[in-house]
Amino acid sequence: MRIVPDMPKTRSGKIMRRVLASISNRMDYGDITTLANPEVVEQIRIQVQGAGPVEKKAGPDDIRRFGQES
Repeated sequence: MRIVPDMPKTRSGKIMRRVLASISNRMDYGDITTLANPEVVEQIRIQVQGAGPVEKKAGPDDIRRFGQES
């Protein structure tokens, strides 16, 4: 569990769980251009993974789809 400054949210205020799951699993978090606060993604990544560069790798389909189902 980490305390972070904010959560990645869409412009309508929905929390992007897909991004959080990708960060915690060290996977590519994909397109974050629709976020209202994209700067928080890197802050969270540093807290979870450390300040060093992280190799982005594709994840299983179920992780990539996380949060995209209605």
